[in-house]
This record gives sequence, structure tokens and C-alpha cells, in this order.
Amino acid sequence: MAKKQKKEIEFGTDGWRGVISDNFTYKNVAIVAQALCEWIKKDAKIKKGQKKVVAVGYDARFLSREYAEIVSSVLAKNNIGVFLSKDIIPTPALSYGVVDLKGVCGVMITASHNPAKFNGVKIKTAEGGGAGKDITDKVEKYLHKTPVKTMDYLDAVDAKKIILHDFKKSYFKFMRNYLDLPKLKSSKFKIIQDVMHGSGGTVLKDVLNDTSLDIHLMREDVNPSFEGVKPEPIEDYVPEILQRVKKEKFDIGLILDGDADRIAAVDSNGEYINPQRILALLTVHLVRNRGRSGGVVITTCGSMIMKHISDKLGLKLYETPVGFKYISDLMVNERIVAGGEEAGGMGVQDYIPERDGTLAGLLLVEMMVYQNKNIKQILDEMEKEFGRYYYTRSDLDLRGRKFDKAKIAKIDKLLDEKVVKVQTEDGVKLICEDESWLMLRPSGTEPLVRAYSEAKSLKKAKELLKVGESLLEK
Repeated sequence: MAKKQKKEIEFGTDGWRGVISDNFTYKNVAIVAQALCEWIKKDAKIKKGQKKVVAVGYDARFLSREYAEIVSSVLAKNNIGVFLSKDIIPTPALSYGVVDLKGVCGVMITASHNPAKFNGVKIKTAEGGGAGKDITDKVEKYLHKTPVKTMDYLDAVDAKKIILHDFKKSYFKFMRNYLDLPKLKSSKFKIIQDVMHGSGGTVLKDVLNDTSLDIHLMREDVNPSFEGVKPEPIEDYVPEILQRVKKEKFDIGLILDGDADRIAAVDSNGEYINPQRILALLTVHLVRNRGRSGGVVITTCGSMIMKHISDKLGLKLYETPVGFKYISDLMVNERIVAGGEEAGGMGVQDYIPERDGTLAGLLLVEMMVYQNKNIKQILDEMEKEFGRYYYTRSDLDLRGRKFDKAKIAKIDKLLDEKVVKVQTEDGVKLICEDESWLMLRPSGTEPLVRAYSEAKSLKKAKELLKVGESLLEK
């Protein structure tokens, strides 16, 4: 049987991504822009008070500005209003801008945490969340159906068909209003943030510029090569900040990904704080310190600690498949205190249904100010109350091996521990009597199986990952 040819343009779980100058070309970006125009003209539901305008932004990657100009020029020629960012911005600033402008949708040029050779297109809904398959499938169907209509970029700007817009202004204003700034103003905590050369830039420092917090930034400059490392906030890619936090006695370290919609953190001992623990901290802070109520959302590979927190704090616990768009949907339709995914995307109540690494980091700082403790002290207290869980993840190469979902789902013991629950909605998750678990989930974009595990000891969590690898048959 002939191997199925991969499409040049195909939307995945969070937009279309491709290799620059391979399938991610000026021509293909224009084709996507024209397809988006067809969706807007034929399918987009313009609600009362909404405008037929699109917000367009771009990150710090190679040629991102040029790709954004191409998208804007196609929109303009199709008589759709365009607000194009004046500068590099985080993805959440663009998402917030769609709502602020009452636009029909947004387009963000970014490949998020992918390596430097990639770029991409994310479509944002009128509510500011990521576009789901109901939208991207229709956009895909319009690809190549209509000849691309475009115009000269500078002519479009002169004719005011493209408006250059400062998205940071309203974004900063929102964050400053969301935070308890009077409490933050006189605090003396020492903070460092690793921007990983992404579009987060100096946003954290700019938002807190009139407080007494001692804020330091690293890798905040634009470097489209990202020093040869994926701009992803995982422990293996951030050794320098782990060392600096401990050596220079910071109270917390914060880490953003390439487009600043994901977060990880570091405690005062230089220990990496994974996103599962960050979601737990945010939930406790928003409920106990900020008086929020409602539900909390985790994905199928979420930590057991969230069950204990939701039970004790009286929150309804929702569980979704992996992918922030599922969390986003719940945030639109339900009253959600916080929702988070294992990759570091965090969304919070009374905001747009979008993940935001900068806002999540600001709330961790606010939590320290409320409790007058550094993040390690707060973590220790939280885990003493709700339990300490060790969470691990690994990407297993699937080439030459087979993922037999049905066979794995029949396993009744893991490391001599009885399996008491099996979930098969998104891969396979085996949950044991002692609350340890193993999950295997094939990647939708790469020949990999994502393996996740959690246990009450790091040793056991790592052993579970080894078991996971052994389950992939040759």
C-alpha cells in the first residue's frame, strides 16, 4: 500500500506549523489567509456588537513580521478590517486584543515552543480562545478553492485598510487591574524570569514597573535561533536559571515558552516546579486568597493532587482530553477557577479562555506577597496538606515499535500494584490502588508516544516510565 502523503498545510491541535522555506512559505501563508477570509465571509457568525475585523500578531521568530504582513494584506484585499500589531507580542496579548477590539477572530504567527526552523499560524476565536476543529476543518476545506487576493502592504497601510495597533496597552491594563497591585507595590521579593528569547520580552517587568519587587530577566533579547534549544519550559532546557535561583538567592524563578502562553517555575533551592504543581498553587491562591469559586479543569494526564484540592476546597473537578482547546471550551461555558495542561498552559477565572504564562507567573508572585513566604515555603505547606506527588514525562520513539492500545488497557497490575481504573478516551491511562498511574498517548504530529507517570516517590514514577517503554512492542 502506498504511503499516505502528508499535506503541505494541515491544522493540528493548536494551529498549522511547518518548516520555514519548506512547507511554511510566503505562498502557503497567503493561501491559508485566503481560506480564512472565505471562512469569515461564509461561515463566521458575527454577533451583535462584533466587528468584521481581525487582530493579527507575531512572535520573535525568523520572518514572523513578514508572514503577519502577508496575512494582513490578503485580509485587506478581501475587505476585512485588519489590526496588525506594531511589535512582537505574546500570543495571549493577541488573544486578549481580539476580545478588546470585538473582532471576529485573531491570527497569531508563531510556532510556540517548536524548534527555530518552524513557524506557524494560530487562529483565535472571538472569545480569545484557540480555534477548535469546527473552525480549522472549515478553513482547511477552503484551501486552494479561491485564488489568493492580495494587495501591496504599504498601500494597504496608507489606505487604512491595515491599522497598526498597540496590543500591549490594553493587555497591560487588564493585568494591572487583575492583580492586587496595592499589595504588590511595597513587597521586596527577588524574582528572575527566563524568557527563552521568546515574545514574552520585558512584559513582566513592565507590568510591575512601579512596585518594589526586585525583578531580573534573562534571555529577554530577540534571538530567532533560540541558542539552538527549543523554547520550551521543561527542565532539560533551563539549567542556567535553576543554578542562578539557588546561587543568587531568588525567591522564585519563572520560565516562559516561545510565545509566552506556557509557564514553569523554580523554587529557592533551584528545584524545577512542573506545571502540575503550578496549577495546584494557582487554584489554592485564587480560592483561599482571592475568594474565587467554581470548578477546576485538568487533562487526562493531570496530577492526583488536584482531586484532593478540589475535594477539600469544594470545587467541581473536570477532566478533558489533552489540549488546551478543551479547557478553553469549558471556560467559555462554565465558571472555572483555573484550568491547566501538563505542558504548562494555565487559564484563570475572569479572563479570556486562554492560557497565559505571564499572568500565571504574576499570580504566583502575588501568592507569595499574600502569604509573605517564598514559593518553596508555600509549596511545602501545600504538599503537606494535600500530598506530595512526583510527576514524570518522557517521549518514546515509536519507529519500529507498536502501540497496542487494547492490549495495554487489559493490564491489571503495575509494579505489583493493582490497577483499579483504566481510561481509554485519550491514549491509555492505568490508575493503581495507591494513586500511582501510567499513561501512554500517541502524538498526533510525530512518531512518538508520550509517556506520563505519577507516584508518591520519584523512584517509582521513573520505574513506571520504564514499564511504559517496555509496553511498546517491537
